[in-house]
Amino acid sequence: MRQRLLLVLLLFSLSAVTAFAFPLLMSTANERTQQFVISRTADLDRFATLPVDVVVSEAERYAEVYGEEIVVVDASGTPVVESGMTAEDVSAQIDAALRNQPAKTVPTVLPWSGGDVLFARPVGIGTKVAGAVVLRASTEVAALDVARRWALVLAGALLAACACVLLALVVSRWLLRPLKELDRGVRAVAAGQRRTHVADTAGPAELRALSESFNRMSDAVAEAADQQRRLIADASHQLRNPMAALRIRVDMLPSNSSLLTEVERLERLLDGLLALASAESTATERAAGGVEPELADLQVVAHDRVDAWRAAAQAEGVTITVDDRSHGLVRCAVSDLAQVLDVLLDNAIRYGATEVAVICDRATLTVRDNGPGLSKKDIKHATERFWRGDDSRRGTGLGLAIAERIVTAHDGKLTLHSDNGLVATVALPKEPLL
Repeated sequence: MRQRLLLVLLLFSLSAVTAFAFPLLMSTANERTQQFVISRTADLDRFATLPVDVVVSEAERYAEVYGEEIVVVDASGTPVVESGMTAEDVSAQIDAALRNQPAKTVPTVLPWSGGDVLFARPVGIGTKVAGAVVLRASTEVAALDVARRWALVLAGALLAACACVLLALVVSRWLLRPLKELDRGVRAVAAGQRRTHVADTAGPAELRALSESFNRMSDAVAEAADQQRRLIADASHQLRNPMAALRIRVDMLPSNSSLLTEVERLERLLDGLLALASAESTATERAAGGVEPELADLQVVAHDRVDAWRAAAQAEGVTITVDDRSHGLVRCAVSDLAQVLDVLLDNAIRYGATEVAVICDRATLTVRDNGPGLSKKDIKHATERFWRGDDSRRGTGLGLAIAERIVTAHDGKLTLHSDNGLVATVALPKEPLL
């Protein structure tokens, strides 16, 4: 953004300097051209008024002093004075002057102008033409003067442009300093700092107000994370005690199989809701900067959870294998990664698979089974809360939702697709090698 702002300010400044300098340059050239024309016209007027016996000597002296050529003729076109050039060389100008035709406009003298300019004037009183004077004047001196004046103007324009550049740098720094502070604050929150504040005393009023809003938002997010964590702790404590008491009373009742099934289902649902709330709390705390990133070894967690589920899998006639393709540490808490793997293994074992493979490849963990899988339509809804497929009547519909929220909270991604069964892939940020 700083580059764009500087580019806009510089373009505007340079346009303003150019709009001021160009007319000044042309005005300077026009002024010097007018001086050149007036000076040579005055010389022609002076020669036109001199007596014939004086014109010759004055013309020769003029040619010696100024190095310019002059021709004077009478009414019949007969040369009276030829100093440096002949009447034949400028016959067209002589004829035009004898006919009292208006002189052509002299082009504007520029620094690169060169060559000579012919001035012609009729000689006479009133409307009677008694002769003509033609002067060949060089534009070199005038062009040199224009070049000097242009150099001064361009030097001033350059100084003005430098001043504009300096002003643009100062203004852009003043405008963008609050944005840099905001960027620093956002990065600090993303890095795990709680209640990050930025300075709100610099820059325009609108940006100062934005900085104040950011500070309030940072405090509000941190406070929300604290409240959510307290709510989960309180709810877990307050709900589990009545549920345990209810379970004891149900166990004491005769012929309570259906009631016990419902209590167990209620317990699973409560555990799922608390797990989902815990995952949501973890995501909020990470956004607020309340949780430092932890590291987990994919292979260690995979072997640990497979060993824990092996007995349950054998009871269901399911074979579980682990494929270690490459070693890798990922940015995820060990307990969270274990919970995600528990959900995926539970789904694979419970719903019709006979073989389950856990594949560890760098920062990717894949659970592949040979069960019935899911249709493309069902895969779109599989991670939604309380969604259950036709063969999932015993589940709570929260397992995959919990896993997806945990993975997302750690900046990862959970993807599902069917390939002779269900394939669940967990991709997590990899810890870079130092």
